[in-house]
Amino acid sequence: MADQTIVSAILLGIIEGITEFLPISSTGHLIIAEQWLGHRSDTFNIVIQAGAILAVTIIYWRRLLNLLIGWREPENRDYAAKLMVAFLITAVLGLIVKKMGFTLPDSATPIAWALIIGGIWMMFAEWLAAKRPPSTRITWLVAILVGIGQVVAGVFPGTSRSATTIFIALLAGTGSRAAATEFAFLVGIPTMYAASAFSLLGTFRSGGFADEDWTSLGIAFVVSTIVAFIAVKWLLAFIQTNKFTVFAVYRIILGIFLLGMIAMNLMPERQSEDVQPAAVLHRTDRLNTAALRPALTP
Repeated sequence: MADQTIVSAILLGIIEGITEFLPISSTGHLIIAEQWLGHRSDTFNIVIQAGAILAVTIIYWRRLLNLLIGWREPENRDYAAKLMVAFLITAVLGLIVKKMGFTLPDSATPIAWALIIGGIWMMFAEWLAAKRPPSTRITWLVAILVGIGQVVAGVFPGTSRSATTIFIALLAGTGSRAAATEFAFLVGIPTMYAASAFSLLGTFRSGGFADEDWTSLGIAFVVSTIVAFIAVKWLLAFIQTNKFTVFAVYRIILGIFLLGMIAMNLMPERQSEDVQPAAVLHRTDRLNTAALRPALTP
């Protein structure tokens, strides 16, 4: 049983690391994986997400340091201000959504449809964005819409926080895939750290740490960090010369496959847990929260 728990933790860490920042929905993949690997604790889901966030923080540490020590430069101040506005919009709207009691679905059907619809939308958005003049500029409109987009992605698992924010940035005027991706990822760092801290504090206050399997959790954290680092490095190189079409096609194929599995009763329904996932303040698309992945509140 212990060996199975560790294998399960490794697999979930790999899934989280690959899917957190790729535009394919980490929340959706984890919910689907838990159909077979079993439901994990709120703390487990929060910690493996933190591993993926750490990986992106390491990748962008020079950029973050430059924004911090170079705040006197108008360009850096402007960019940092837009990051802060996007984060604050997500935080405020995310708390409102949480108070409204939005919950994640227990079945894979809505996630399958979100994958399909999201894939179609990605292809349309990429086609539309290609018609716009190339630009690396992040406007205030982009910052505001990205902040809102993170909340939308948190409410609807399967949409993907990264996909939503990247394509919102592209459609709102940032004609560069690299620039849109960088802004989306940088906004995700404080957003997801805040979501994780908020959720961990709630779990600690409720005594949720007492029965945690810290060995498997630690292994999953390390695996998630390493895999996310590799995945994001690959993605940043990939988008320099390629479109996001491959991810859109993957989403559509996976969504159709899941619907087929459900129709043939080959996918077990996830048993309802006595918890209420708050749509935005953890995990993804996971505050998606996809991430923003929605947070599981105690």
